[in-house]
Amino acid sequence: MSKSIRPFRLAVPDEVLDDLRRRLTHTRWPEKETVDDWRQGVPLAAMQDLCDYWLREYDWRDCEAKLNGFGQYMTAIDGIDIHFIHRRSPNPDALPLILTHGWPGSVIEFHKVIGPLADPAAHGGDPADAFHVVAPSIPGYGFSGKPREAGWTMQRIAAAWAELMRRLGYRRYVAQGGDWGSAISMAMGEAAPPELVAIHLNMVTAPPGRDQRDDMDEREKALLARARYYRDQGSGYAIQQSTRPQTLAYGLTDSPSGQAAWIYEKFFEWMDCDGDPLNVLTRDEILDNIMLYWLPGTAGSSARLYWESFRQFAGSEVRTPMAASIFPKDISPPARRWAERRFSNIVYWNELDRGGHFAAFEQPQLFVEELRTALRPFR
Repeated sequence: MSKSIRPFRLAVPDEVLDDLRRRLTHTRWPEKETVDDWRQGVPLAAMQDLCDYWLREYDWRDCEAKLNGFGQYMTAIDGIDIHFIHRRSPNPDALPLILTHGWPGSVIEFHKVIGPLADPAAHGGDPADAFHVVAPSIPGYGFSGKPREAGWTMQRIAAAWAELMRRLGYRRYVAQGGDWGSAISMAMGEAAPPELVAIHLNMVTAPPGRDQRDDMDEREKALLARARYYRDQGSGYAIQQSTRPQTLAYGLTDSPSGQAAWIYEKFFEWMDCDGDPLNVLTRDEILDNIMLYWLPGTAGSSARLYWESFRQFAGSEVRTPMAASIFPKDISPPARRWAERRFSNIVYWNELDRGGHFAAFEQPQLFVEELRTALRPFR
């Protein structure tokens, strides 16, 4: 198979966008929820408001131009097309960085950080902090190919990322991620390819050991309570996606309001947004991300990663140097001493005072500052 890297330019046909508008126009709405908040899911009024904006005001072509402006490419690795953004820094000594999104995110999460990371001088920063930025779409997500066989685990994706960086000519690099991007970056750290010098995570999966549960302080007890809340009240989506992703795919692939609601709920639940995602992101940003699921029809293929790897998320020991930026409203932040059981070489740990699960999307300036500070020793 060819190892060539091909330029990729988005140009979604008008008839695809016309079909979306037709489906939105003829949405069959459910009845209103019986509570006055989000406890039963996305409220009807909030969903109708988002879909009305999607139908009447949203312009996909703006997002399309934004993505095309970053520099998009395709290359085939292990039998599947990998879509990725590649922004080389004007600083030839920049540190190569591979950024990996998660679910229900996409490469659009990074649209506010790619420029400052690659060209700090143009954004009021120090040129010495520059990165060559690579941001791939996970197989089955965005415009990457969809696996046609079982076996595309997070470890297999980690190996594909190592091959991608080699193919781009990078012989020394760092990896960063949150959500599935965190799991994939950890899998890279476990595999420890010789070119990988460090990983940075904005989501750290590290439950306490049995011997740590007997001497918890009040803060650790609160963190453990959050983990239990997620398990009992917030993990239904993951159970469905990790057990029956194909069944879920039929409804979400056919209904734009259904696909949007499946994602919008998680923006509310996992963002530091004071009860409203629109306090942090614009409708356009939210819909840009949803479109990267709707247009390529990835409801099933993205969910299938849970079927492949959800029970492996905790993983094994990571000896590669690890830096962590802990955002307070993430799904289930750990205590550092819990993380030390799994990560034997923590080189940076910072607990921030704002921000949630979608760190680069929600708090781009903080995210950039964290990466610059945490990864400076590896230049």
